[in-house]
Amino acid sequence: MKKFQPQPGFVVQAYRFALDPSATQEHALRSHCGAARAAYNWAVGWVAASWWQRRAEESYGIGEAGLTEWRPWSLPALRKAFNEAKHTDPRFAAWWEENSKEAYSTGLANASAAFDNYAKSKNGKRRGKRMGAPRFKSKRKARLACRFTTGTIRVDAGGRHVTLPRLGRIRTHEPTVKLLARVQAGTARVLSATVRHERGRWFVSFQAEAKRDLQRVARPEVAVGIDLGVKTLAVMADSTGEIRTIANPGHHDRARKQLRRASRIVSRRQGPDRRTGQKPSKRWEKANAARNKVHHRVANLREDALHKLTTSVAAEYGTVVVEDLNVAGMLRNRRLARRIADAGFGEIRRQLTSKTRQRHATRTIVADRWYPSSKTCSGCGAVKAKLPLHVRTYQCDACGLVIDRDDNAALNLAALAAAATTGTGVAGDQDAQAVSKPRGADQKTRTTRPRRKAEAGRAGGATLPHQRQTEARDPTQAEALTLW
Repeated sequence: MKKFQPQPGFVVQAYRFALDPSATQEHALRSHCGAARAAYNWAVGWVAASWWQRRAEESYGIGEAGLTEWRPWSLPALRKAFNEAKHTDPRFAAWWEENSKEAYSTGLANASAAFDNYAKSKNGKRRGKRMGAPRFKSKRKARLACRFTTGTIRVDAGGRHVTLPRLGRIRTHEPTVKLLARVQAGTARVLSATVRHERGRWFVSFQAEAKRDLQRVARPEVAVGIDLGVKTLAVMADSTGEIRTIANPGHHDRARKQLRRASRIVSRRQGPDRRTGQKPSKRWEKANAARNKVHHRVANLREDALHKLTTSVAAEYGTVVVEDLNVAGMLRNRRLARRIADAGFGEIRRQLTSKTRQRHATRTIVADRWYPSSKTCSGCGAVKAKLPLHVRTYQCDACGLVIDRDDNAALNLAALAAAATTGTGVAGDQDAQAVSKPRGADQKTRTTRPRRKAEAGRAGGATLPHQRQTEARDPTQAEALTLW
């Protein structure tokens, strides 16, 4: 499916508002989200059935020419097959008319994307961690979400209600004047709407094609290097030599006492037990809701602080240099995982990249993951072979510079703006200083992941028409993926 491209001068932007649905409307919202999950599970089972059939036929000695054909997983094919099955399938025949067709289209589109990602991952055309075959979504764990692309989707004139297909007019918890004013002025056009239940309440997110004029930053000629940390959230050093420190709010740490108290109350109540089928008591549900409320407040405070930080940085500097941190690997450290997750390193980089590119047309440079920003002297460029994490003051053996470890790293990152490779967006090492680097000072040996064996009882395993890769970054196989 062709990706939507906004017209020149416009960007695709989301406007999210909290909802205050009535009891009847909330029941309808949950029904639509459940319909999307049911359609997704149907699509996964329908496509995987041909995989299992082919495996059974192969065990009988049937040749390739006589095997059952692969079922397609494109969205048009899934829609056509589902529209034929929903009238006779006992899982849908009695109730499918209660929800909008967009609910089922949401599940089918998600299933099609999941199979596409799986196929690309198997063929080596998708970056990142290798993906497995799509699996069924649990009714207990699945996220409640539904997307509307056709029908009546609008923000009402009063600024306190939205209208969605089959759901009708729903009151919003907050005014919608920000989007309403742009729609009335002709500078925004609503494309779709997504309802989602998260953090204890319902939200609607409007995807709109909005006109956006680039905003000039306050200091376009100045570059800033940002060194993220746990003790201090960020140390920012710009190309003029100014250094600023952003303290770590530690929202989760401040709420730990309250969370411990709420968790003890929950543990004293009669909770659910899937092994015995025991249902939770009303007191447990009330205590669990109180504990979740604390978690939701911490998440909201963290999100607000990160947005304020990244917005101020993107609006001030013309070039922002950040590190390519291995956040997933850092979270494996049990002593620092809680504080690293609370800081939100990955979210800071994502927001900076988006805001500098779309709002201000400035550039974000990502330093190489193995660039020794902390071990390199910001004065002379000498590199230390070892610098343990508990050493918080950098002392240069060559020029005698004594500086805080984080300040030194931020200065080195700011200096990378001038040495960044043009057009790639990834900064390498500094070329100005011809200082020899000890082995292991700027890189580590990547361990090869063990070979991934196909599971015997899994559909789409060893008999799929594409080859497994023995390592994480092996070259792709020459065979094309032909699953239909």
